Amino acid sequence: MSILSGKNILLGITAGIAAYKTASLVRLFIKAGANVKVVMTPASKDFITPLTLSTLSKNPVYSTFTNEEDDNAMWNNHVELGLWADFFVIAPATANTMSKMANGTCDNLLLATYLSAKCPVYFAPAMDLDMYKHDSTKHSFEKLKSFGNVMIPATSGELASGLVGEGRMAEPEDIIAFVEKDILGKLPLRGKKILITAGPTYEAIDPVRFIGNHSSGKMGFEIAKAAANLGAEVILVSGPSSQHVNQSMITVERVKSAQDMYDEVHKHFNTCDIAILSAAVADYRPKNVATQKIKKKESTFTIELEKTKDILKSLGAIKKQQFLVGFALETNNELEHAKGKLAAKNLDLIVLNSLNDKGAGFGGSTNKVTFITASHDIFAHELKSKTEVAQDLMQQILKQTHA
Repeated sequence: MSILSGKNILLGITAGIAAYKTASLVRLFIKAGANVKVVMTPASKDFITPLTLSTLSKNPVYSTFTNEEDDNAMWNNHVELGLWADFFVIAPATANTMSKMANGTCDNLLLATYLSAKCPVYFAPAMDLDMYKHDSTKHSFEKLKSFGNVMIPATSGELASGLVGEGRMAEPEDIIAFVEKDILGKLPLRGKKILITAGPTYEAIDPVRFIGNHSSGKMGFEIAKAAANLGAEVILVSGPSSQHVNQSMITVERVKSAQDMYDEVHKHFNTCDIAILSAAVADYRPKNVATQKIKKKESTFTIELEKTKDILKSLGAIKKQQFLVGFALETNNELEHAKGKLAAKNLDLIVLNSLNDKGAGFGGSTNKVTFITASHDIFAHELKSKTEVAQDLMQQILKQTHA
């Protein structure tokens, strides 16, 4: 799966003959799993119709600040468009538009959106040979790159004028490949392997009954996605959970019991750089598991339990270069118990959450956590979505590992 999967791509189209290729470009972005919106300069509509691009992107196409045919129409909010985008790709980028971008001219919706965008901006020049080589064009290239924009170089080939030379816009397939490679090359966890556990474990009583807990696995799955979005190769070992993820950088290994999870985690630990154990592993399991369904006979029923293996502690005992993260769900003396666990299990970081905090814990879509480092630095966070908590955790790990 492409690194663009699930990303919001804003495609800016300017008035060059290469605009006809943007239909294919939109299709390729969609095929990569991206969400696509298109903003056009008014003159670019002479080269390709908004209807075509709207049909392919499954979104309205924007070219003016308001719908000039409807006096009551809402304005097209360039700020909102700029903030929506994860990446802004301007293709084709004409000499005219690049000059305006370089000098802050803002006379259409595309340029207003460019000036509002907070995301990475890519531009793919397209023009005739003499225009491409002109000093003013070269000046625009350099100025735009100095702003942090990324240039997708034009190629050599037959041009609209009939000349053959540099200035031909990169082909849609090459634009996609360029953007993917550039994104991957800048990800801080590129080349790192991260082991993550998620969900509950089920400890069998008989073939139909088990001891378990209310963990949904959502926190661990969100951490896996956050790690993969930073370029890491992720091994996600999940207990029984209805959560799913579909990213090429994440391999999900499904297990049931604490012993299953112990075995799977130890299989991968030696080759990982970071291990984050967020699973709610059972502390005890039935000592004897019935081979047949236990019949209901007596008014009371006693199950003898035995301790399961402590996965986190076992990893802390054998870790070498690995950065090890544990979770602590507490109900009383939270900080004291979390610090004790941090030391006893030889962790680099522990994530504390308390069942006393409304919105934290199992099952929900939010969590409220405190990060405690091995040197006892404490970073308390407000209640956030589990997606945001996962992102905060990855940033804390990056800070501590200097990745």
